[in-house]
Amino acid sequence: MTIALDHAPSVFAFSANEFPEINGREEEWRFTPIKRSAGLVSGEAKIAGDIQVSAAELGGAKFEIVAKSDQRKGFTDRVAAFGFEHTTQVASLTIPNNVEIAEPIQLDLRADGKTVAGQIDINIGHQARATVIMNYSGSGAFAGNVDINVGAGANLVVVSYQDWANDAVQLSHHRISLAKDASVKHVVVTLGGNLVRILPSVNYQASGGAAELIGLYFAAAGQHAEHRLFVDHSVDNCRSNVVYKGAVDGQGAHTVWIGDVLIRANAIGTDTYEINRNLILSDGGRADSVPNLEIETGEIIGAGHASTTGRFDDEQLFYLMSRGISEDEARKLVMRGFFEDLLTLINVPSINERVRAAIEDRIAGV
Repeated sequence: MTIALDHAPSVFAFSANEFPEINGREEEWRFTPIKRSAGLVSGEAKIAGDIQVSAAELGGAKFEIVAKSDQRKGFTDRVAAFGFEHTTQVASLTIPNNVEIAEPIQLDLRADGKTVAGQIDINIGHQARATVIMNYSGSGAFAGNVDINVGAGANLVVVSYQDWANDAVQLSHHRISLAKDASVKHVVVTLGGNLVRILPSVNYQASGGAAELIGLYFAAAGQHAEHRLFVDHSVDNCRSNVVYKGAVDGQGAHTVWIGDVLIRANAIGTDTYEINRNLILSDGGRADSVPNLEIETGEIIGAGHASTTGRFDDEQLFYLMSRGISEDEARKLVMRGFFEDLLTLINVPSINERVRAAIEDRIAGV
């Protein structure tokens, strides 16, 4: 176990037992409904095996199931360490150097009603370009991790699409590492599941790195969707931009967004901004939003954050209905306007189409 001496996460370990036990009062767990975590938080869950992963549309990439190795940095989250402990193999996707893959690579992940663990590695070589879509579906509970390593000058788009059944639980840590002049667009779309908690983190290995973190979530009655981000600006002249938007609709619907950005003393030339917007569609829903920005040097290009949470605009709805548009269609138009700029940023046609259809179904009560 390694103990950090700065304001970054303090514990790096491979075993859940090296972390303090969780009681729900900790800052990083205070919003999470631990009793609904299927025993993954307490460590009492009985893991039935590894999550099923299949790959399609590989282009010039290589997908294989390999033996687990501890040749990586320890985890900063107790459940992430628990998941890695109980993983027996790694699903590894490799995009070679200087390869450009036009069509999105598809990774399908399913728990099939079981409590499973998993480790997914995505490695893209220098000067390569690719898009990877991870589709999570089915029932069950999943504790797992995704390690994303982007080589020098490479450009990677990664989409994590949570379309679980209503009873599913997912607790995941996505760790992104950027080499010199590397860029990543990390997209999280959370629409399904009973409890989904995803922790994206970004670490810059050399100068010139750029990270764009985009999130879209929609929690219906009883759903809990939680996204906690940590961007560690530890080297000079790197950029990050965080844009997350979500909606809640129904009794007990709850979303949580925590955005932590740390600019270390040696990270001169940093340019960063983060924003989170939430829309409350009905009574009984709740959205928590906490942006945090810590700056240890004044020699930066820019840094800022913003957060807003508001109710559905009845005046917009009234205006559209006064023009002869039905209430259902008016609601769809308002929701499209709320999410459309985010879909423009995502810019993955197949994902954009799925999101638009899913949002319209949600509004229609499907």
